[in-house]
Amino acid sequence: MRILIVHNQLWAHYKSKLFSDLCQLAPQFGAEVHVAQIALSEKSRANMGEAQENTYKYNYEVLFNDSLENVSTWQRTRALFKKMRQYKPDVLNLTGYYDPAQLLLLFYAKILGVKVIISNESNVRDSKRHYLKEKFKQFVLNWADGFFCFGQSSATYLEQLGVQPQQILTRKAAVVDNERLQLEYELAYVKRNEQKQKLGLKPHNFIFVGRLIAPKNLLLLLQAFNQLPKNHDWGLILLGEGDQKSDLQQFCQQNELHQVHFLEGVAWYQVPHYLALADVFVLPSISEPWGLVVNEALVCGLPVVVSENCGCVEDLVKNGKNGFVFDPNQVDELTKKLRFFVENTHSITPMGVASRRLVSPFATQKVATEMLIGISKLMGKSA
Repeated sequence: MRILIVHNQLWAHYKSKLFSDLCQLAPQFGAEVHVAQIALSEKSRANMGEAQENTYKYNYEVLFNDSLENVSTWQRTRALFKKMRQYKPDVLNLTGYYDPAQLLLLFYAKILGVKVIISNESNVRDSKRHYLKEKFKQFVLNWADGFFCFGQSSATYLEQLGVQPQQILTRKAAVVDNERLQLEYELAYVKRNEQKQKLGLKPHNFIFVGRLIAPKNLLLLLQAFNQLPKNHDWGLILLGEGDQKSDLQQFCQQNELHQVHFLEGVAWYQVPHYLALADVFVLPSISEPWGLVVNEALVCGLPVVVSENCGCVEDLVKNGKNGFVFDPNQVDELTKKLRFFVENTHSITPMGVASRRLVSPFATQKVATEMLIGISKLMGKSA
């Protein structure tokens, strides 16, 4: 059984670990896996760290030595059709249903009698829906044989579009490299006090990690933090870059929020070094298909405060257990969640333990095994 995975770009550390585990486990299922990476990177992610081919071993090739935006639909289509003819897969896994080249490949695969699995990140809450667009999605999804979903909300969205529950082969495809992240965190944690002094951080800290852009709703986070009682010993770390950075810094200056620290973005494997300096992770996004950085925070044993519009909340955030979910349009609600940790620091450790427990099913080996079992059943083979 030959499985061909089409993926947008080589830069994707979380996918690379999953692909590596799929390739390693595939022989146990009488299968082999090959990954066709369309391009090296996307322009928006070019500064987010190099793809580590030497760390993750799996069978792949890059079709274009360029950024994805520089490869035309016609170029992608020709290259993907050629790869399809060369590899002759039994199963084709597509990244999604937004790329015209991959849609054409889907129809071509069905003509050839190849089983098609679509990976889905979209969820029931991540954006406003339009009738005609949803009808087109239904048309496309009807051609697929199976689906890999990021989480429960992602699966629910597909079911609303007419996908049968048994067609969803995994509901846990939102994965990161848990083992590497936890190792980096533990190595950094032993030096956390020294690093906090070096950076001038407070004894306790909230942290946000990601791009400093409007959809991340960071102004609301600063407003909520500004409403906390003034005698607390907590700081706020914003780790990342983005076009809102100067506006956010100006807000801090105007409101004398000296305990807010802006730190430059780092490669994914360095993020745990900064999570080790913090106590609680916050993701206030207006819209977020999933929020893989929440996985990273949970792996590192942090409680989390996450917007209800993030796709991950149903699976990874349990109110009062490992953190809180909040309405990203209500600044007072976020302030209340932050204040809970300021006033109940004794809750941080047990909530952190709960975080690691909740994220454990989203380990790449477990998910890769679940995917291969699903593919085997799809092909009429015993897993």
